[in-house]
Amino acid sequence: MCAYVLVAEDDIKQAAIIGRYLEHEGHVPRLVHDGPAALEEARRRPPDLLVLDVMMPVVDGLDVCRILRRESDLPVLMLTARSTEEDLLRGLDLGADDYMTKPYSPRELMARIRSLLRRAERSSPAKESPVLRAGRLTVHPLRRTVLVDGRPVDCTAGEFEILAVMAAEPERVFTRKQLLGVTRGTHHYITERTVDVHVLNLRKKIEPDPRRPVHLLTVYGVGYKLADGAGEDGRAR
Repeated sequence: MCAYVLVAEDDIKQAAIIGRYLEHEGHVPRLVHDGPAALEEARRRPPDLLVLDVMMPVVDGLDVCRILRRESDLPVLMLTARSTEEDLLRGLDLGADDYMTKPYSPRELMARIRSLLRRAERSSPAKESPVLRAGRLTVHPLRRTVLVDGRPVDCTAGEFEILAVMAAEPERVFTRKQLLGVTRGTHHYITERTVDVHVLNLRKKIEPDPRRPVHLLTVYGVGYKLADGAGEDGRAR
């Protein structure tokens, strides 16, 4: 597939290397080197994927991700020299779909990009998919939208993937490992705790009271399930 990929990287030499690899893969890269330029270009011509460096001048990558995630669900792959789990989880919490720490292999970066683009392609309108319902929740896989009582709810790509797979089989218990497999992250720093972060964020968006969930329930010692919210006694959290 040929994709338009926006690369926001303040290291000009590194950005050029990524651009050459993208061109070799048949993609069309656009290189920018600071946060404001990334925001301007993403809004002017929405890319198929954004490769986003965290440490950029003026507006850093975390803020760029936070701002763009309010406006679109384009796939975001973050690059950073920070390698702690907390930094990783912060990036995912803001809506990043994958995360690579520097130094990294350009070949691995291209593999990550291919994976993200394939996932986005499978979710394109060309593929028919039924509307999924679970209680007050409606998931449109084709449109990639989520409604609660008819009200639109913004979800990151990772949150949507988890919600869609669970809505397809309400009441089925999914392990954290299974849910981790449907998200887009493949970095070795990504752990099953990533799923907990996604679930916590989803509860804030779909539950009447996130502290006492009735839809996205914890099954202790196993994982999570999506219930219709009817007849819950409050014991599952």
